[in-house]
Amino acid sequence: MVEAFLAGRNPRTFHAYSADLADFCRFLGIAQDIDSAARMLLDRGHGEANGLALEYRAHLVRRGLQAATINRRLAALRSLVQLARTLGMVPWSLDVENLKAQSYRDTRGPGRIGFRLLLEGAGNERDRAILRLLHDLGLRRGEVVALDVADVDLDEGALWILGKGRTQKERLTLPEPTKVALAAWVGARGSEPGPLFINFDRARKGRRLTGTGLYFMVRRLGQRAGFAVRPHGLRHGGITEALDLTNGNVRAVQRFSRHRDVRILTIYDDNRTDLGGDVARLVAAAL
Repeated sequence: MVEAFLAGRNPRTFHAYSADLADFCRFLGIAQDIDSAARMLLDRGHGEANGLALEYRAHLVRRGLQAATINRRLAALRSLVQLARTLGMVPWSLDVENLKAQSYRDTRGPGRIGFRLLLEGAGNERDRAILRLLHDLGLRRGEVVALDVADVDLDEGALWILGKGRTQKERLTLPEPTKVALAAWVGARGSEPGPLFINFDRARKGRRLTGTGLYFMVRRLGQRAGFAVRPHGLRHGGITEALDLTNGNVRAVQRFSRHRDVRILTIYDDNRTDLGGDVARLVAAAL
């Protein structure tokens, strides 16, 4: 059943759900035995299984994990039980609710000046190309590190990515500055097949750059520039910039950001313009 649960998912979703279930194994004291962990959950019955899931949620909270991470791990358990119910293995569902996640607090990212400082501080073509993709195309770090050389078409000015939650790659147009940065990196790397972005660290040199490695690379560049930044902050900055330059055209920017729910972009737009603050000032001035 676990094999069926993981089958057919895109590589990033497969990795995320596998990691979530492995974490549940560790909580149960079963080292990486996902099948046994699933059996322990399902064999408990409706009430006891929900009690176990509640204990697991409390355990994740005590570890200080973000609400989004906790909710994803609970979603993996709920989906696993739902498949078991579909297959007739249990007659019940897992009812443990998610934590209330905080809304986006900072959707602006480092801003134009901050992004320029990051580019200036990047010491090699690889890092500059990565920064451009995160900001100019609003890519997620998982989308960046999953790229292969074959996904780049410099002649056509196109990039093929496997987006979040997708099973098929989609074509994105490369802006000229982004294309130039990618061309410089491919020229330095070489055009032989394999991962587009490779690791420079001595222990993993030449292997695919990981999401964690990309995270620390961006964080180091931010520290050199004098501010805190993370990869998703560059995506936030690109989306906010897109809203500024399109005068708040949420529908157009949705094509850029590839958010499935347009309501998420209204949060960016409100933070960008401070609509609530504008109304508050009007109300205060009317007295």
